[in-house]
Amino acid sequence: MALLFGSFNPIHEGHLAILSYLLEHTDASEVRLIVSPQSPFKTGQGLVDNAEKRLSDAREAVSAAGLTVTVSDVEFHLPEPWYTINTLHFLQHQEPDKEFVLVMGGDNIVSLRQWYKADEILHGFRIWVYPRPGTDAAPIVDRLNTNPAVRGVTLFADAPQNPISSTEIRSRQQ
Repeated sequence: MALLFGSFNPIHEGHLAILSYLLEHTDASEVRLIVSPQSPFKTGQGLVDNAEKRLSDAREAVSAAGLTVTVSDVEFHLPEPWYTINTLHFLQHQEPDKEFVLVMGGDNIVSLRQWYKADEILHGFRIWVYPRPGTDAAPIVDRLNTNPAVRGVTLFADAPQNPISSTEIRSRQQ
């Protein structure tokens, strides 16, 4: 099962393109969009205040795009802080028969070492990396895959890239 985490503030066509790619080009049994109430890296950006709206918007966007993707509010029911590893462990406990694959953008694989319990993520879960314009994730993916303790990191090098970002959309709205 492929899991795409994020604040989705706001969700946009780039996110939907990633979800479409996962559905069409991977063997994922299911794809879930995990909306986070608050990223530990984005404190002070007012995410908690509009978390329910972001969740609702994500559900509407996925539905309007006709994607067979589950939009999950799992982190809304977990204690803070909302670290990815904690959510992954919770999901493993709830659904022990499933294998979870973490999906992240190339920009996130570049900063993964800053994440809480990054080694635990790398050693316990496969990771699929979707390329982002301006980020060369290939050398990092290659280096990670030389470590036998790393579960496996796959870069979707040929996936279409979309230059839009939530940060850019928010800056245009101000």
